[in-house]
Amino acid sequence: MEDIFKKSQIRVAIEGRNLEDLRPLLAHFPCEIVEDEPDLVISHGGDGSLLGAERKYPGVPKCPLRDRRQNPKCPKHGEMDTLAKLFAGKLRTIELHKLEISTGKSSLRGINDVLVHHVEPTAALRFRIWVDDELFRSQVICDSLLLATPFGSTGYFQSMTHGNLRTGLGMAFNNSLDLLGYTVLPEDAVIRAELLRGPAVIVADNDPARISLDTGDVFTIRSLPEKTILYGIDVFRCQDCFDLRKTGKR
Repeated sequence: MEDIFKKSQIRVAIEGRNLEDLRPLLAHFPCEIVEDEPDLVISHGGDGSLLGAERKYPGVPKCPLRDRRQNPKCPKHGEMDTLAKLFAGKLRTIELHKLEISTGKSSLRGINDVLVHHVEPTAALRFRIWVDDELFRSQVICDSLLLATPFGSTGYFQSMTHGNLRTGLGMAFNNSLDLLGYTVLPEDAVIRAELLRGPAVIVADNDPARISLDTGDVFTIRSLPEKTILYGIDVFRCQDCFDLRKTGKR
């Protein structure tokens, strides 16, 4: 992959909230703010801003920055210091995995998770599930079925299971009747499920798009081969910064 930080001028797209706070900071660095064909995307805000940036610019390298108005920073992670490390190519780099959930007619993708949730809160869903074409459960009764990447497992997956992942895929069941909590699958596992009783709705990340499911519908969930480079995950998920957000201190 091309080292974008060796370019004399980097094409940068910015996405998120309070972008008027970010633009003056970027004026100090060798970049041009663009909307088309960026080399790099900087999301400004929280997790939702990053998810939206990936939907708009799938696969383009990204650096998520939390906006100061709603996210106080610890002394190590001021915006200018983080941007200086970014453009010097000194931020920690990871690869984001992406999930796809497909009915054959429609599909959604997410870097955090994909979710199949009940529509009627008074009625549970019933699934039959196969993993790599082997029957995993002949019937699971639950409110929702979730598949999460390691990156996304610190969100809804963690609130459901009280744990998160470093590798693989996390499959979790919310309010499962047989107390089936979660299982960790290989990254390349292919999950196929039949909705034995619906209706249900499919969502991915914070995407406003929805796919409706009826009883008898079948869907497949898999990891995509494409990855997205992410810079500065240790800054974005700094525990000291998080503690400041919890206390409300500035």
